[in-house]
Amino acid sequence: MTSVAVVGAGGIGTVLAAAFADAGHDVVVCARSTPGPLILERGGTSTKLDVRVLTEPDALSNVDWVLLCTKAHDTPAAAAWLERSCAAGTTVVVCQNGIGHADRIAGLTGPAQVLPALVYIAAERVAPGRVRHHRGARLVVPAGDAAARLAGLVPGLDITAEPDFRTASWRKLLTNVAANAVTALTTRRMDVLGEPEIRELVTALLTEAVAVGRAVGVNLGPADVAATVSFYDQLGPADGTSMLYDRLAGRPTEYELFNGAVTRLGRKHGVPTPANQAVYALLGAGEP
Repeated sequence: MTSVAVVGAGGIGTVLAAAFADAGHDVVVCARSTPGPLILERGGTSTKLDVRVLTEPDALSNVDWVLLCTKAHDTPAAAAWLERSCAAGTTVVVCQNGIGHADRIAGLTGPAQVLPALVYIAAERVAPGRVRHHRGARLVVPAGDAAARLAGLVPGLDITAEPDFRTASWRKLLTNVAANAVTALTTRRMDVLGEPEIRELVTALLTEAVAVGRAVGVNLGPADVAATVSFYDQLGPADGTSMLYDRLAGRPTEYELFNGAVTRLGRKHGVPTPANQAVYALLGAGEP
């Protein structure tokens, strides 16, 4: 049995905690508060997670694996959890959006090994302690020993070991740059992406992001714009995004990681990003 600490009890954290618990591991979920038992809805059924929930970092000790599932802008608040859980034999899987995962937690994990992860899981927190898992169970991580060890731990997850993780992280960023921004601004679900004017905006946002990615040296091209739009089209019209859920709940969103990152890097490398700049400004103005 492997000891696992899941830091963050939102949609992704709850789905991953369930996957590790189902595989027979000793799972503790680190949360700000205890809303009662953690419940995961999937396939029309509701399951109570067989995990422990802690609300105080001092109650946590070193573990084999840490899954950091907080929103990226909440990373500093996870510092105490990471300090208590990390040791020389610990691997920290950074299950967050954006790029530069390892840089984001530099100095917070001590001697532990850091494994960045791109999360392809659609999950929605529908009430305190209750998460609805819509689809997906895939994590993309850099190829190597840690990826192989992670894949062997949880048969219920699809672990993809990616040799070019930097480019993969930008492709994941593309999936967030347009859909998250548009759904958060309109407070509508994925059906909004099917409207002609919105589709033009989506294409502009993606095209600019690809140009910025190429400027920083990642292997992107026009085909990635088409592939991302195709990915959106495969989702259901009633699906949402993490930024939509946060906006509806009055929580801060991750707009700095998506359109903010494209805007800042575009300015740095001399790549015009007018669509992303406009969306970034509007999202910022609507933050709580």
